[in-house]
Amino acid sequence: MMTHPFRIVSLVAGIALAGGVAVTLAQAPKPKRINRAIELLAEDQPIYYTGSHSGTAGTFEQGVKDAQTYADYISYDMEHAPFDVKGLSEYMRGLVKGGPTRSGHRTPAVIVNVPVNGLDETTVRANAWMFNQVLATGVHGVLLTHADDPGAVRAFVEAVRFPIHKEGVGVDGLKEGRRGVHGVPTAAAIWGVSQEEYLRKADVWPLNPEGELLLGLKLEDKYALANADANLKVPGIAFAEWGPGDMALSLGVMGSGRAAQNDPRMKDARATVFSACKANHRFFLNTMTPADVVERIKEGVRIGPASPEAAEIGRKFTKRRMPW
Repeated sequence: MMTHPFRIVSLVAGIALAGGVAVTLAQAPKPKRINRAIELLAEDQPIYYTGSHSGTAGTFEQGVKDAQTYADYISYDMEHAPFDVKGLSEYMRGLVKGGPTRSGHRTPAVIVNVPVNGLDETTVRANAWMFNQVLATGVHGVLLTHADDPGAVRAFVEAVRFPIHKEGVGVDGLKEGRRGVHGVPTAAAIWGVSQEEYLRKADVWPLNPEGELLLGLKLEDKYALANADANLKVPGIAFAEWGPGDMALSLGVMGSGRAAQNDPRMKDARATVFSACKANHRFFLNTMTPADVVERIKEGVRIGPASPEAAEIGRKFTKRRMPW
């Protein structure tokens, strides 16, 4: 019996289509981690972030749009913008809807500036509920502003950790975590993992090699500067910045931009924070521009706000292979 030519063509097309799907699936990026920023830092690749202090991010629609950002993570401001957990939750849901990223990650990483100043241990413990609420939305990291005191930094780390994680406990006075379990279902859903897996992975990296949370410090005033080394010795911190805007105010330096940063007091402040990061094996955060991104990378900067152009230059310089 002769097979109809149309059936032969259809069969060949179907096989080709199936093969094409198989090839596409085989070539699709397969992330090694939930947190894209950690995956890159673990390979000594600089990471570039975007974000603003406008407070306009907190909508589902904006999350859908931002899911395809050029940046490696999104800095979500709740320090100067409203502390709107519902808006953040909607934004995270939008990121999931708009994902995955070109690198294959479910969402871009999101690190939140929480409006808790690290003035001292008492202040941080009294406001630890803010960390709990933010983490329950499924974000991937938290930044402590005005991290002035090592007691405050320890309280910060303890507040975001589950007590089941023991890495670093007992070192430099660090105690077990204080975070409760009730935010796990919503956070796990955003990460796309089971609640058990979330409990296992929602810990601080690189202290816990399997952790997917990044904790950072803003050492942005003269009090934090005096304690920079002690603050960065606390286990669980991954990175720090020197906050030139607030640092200038604290040091009495007038002006802004390059003029302020060229003041000897500001240069000394940056050098102090950078040196403390190096001594304690923490990543240093500094602004990167198209004109200086290569220079910043060469000196050891690994995290920074950067425009698409600056990020493109940096990625090519370090021969980044992960899609963005």
